[in-house]
Amino acid sequence: MLKIWVDADACPVKAEIYKVANRYGLQVTLVANSWMRIPDRSNLSLKVVGGGMDEADRWIAEHVQAQDIVITADIPLADQCVKAGAQVLGPTGKPFTEDNIGDALATRDLLEDLRGTGEITGGPPPMGKRERSRFLQKLDEIVQAVRRAQETGA
Repeated sequence: MLKIWVDADACPVKAEIYKVANRYGLQVTLVANSWMRIPDRSNLSLKVVGGGMDEADRWIAEHVQAQDIVITADIPLADQCVKAGAQVLGPTGKPFTEDNIGDALATRDLLEDLRGTGEITGGPPPMGKRERSRFLQKLDEIVQAVRRAQETGA
């Protein structure tokens, strides 16, 4: 069964994920380092892992299966999940694939170096309606593509 795994601690699109999951009747597991309030729905669950560095990422990577969907902004986690055969989507609606994950990792490393030297001090801009709409559209497209692939056995 198709599942959605959410790297939930800083995920800005939880409401959008719930909307798509409810539309398709999908199970969603939010993985976080601390408890958070989630809607009381049978298809939603929260897994609280230890507070250590990358605990949530490690837990998701250990449980994800091919054709699951992972929502994360964490590029090393995205890389692990892509290698496991999962569909991975960033909160801005950008899919991570075998074709682009190498570039994403290289860019992440470069930006990390620039932040370390103080050349970059800000973070990403806040999400607006356009970004949320793009995320919703991409998540819907991915769910439909995975379901078609499961139906045809591809």
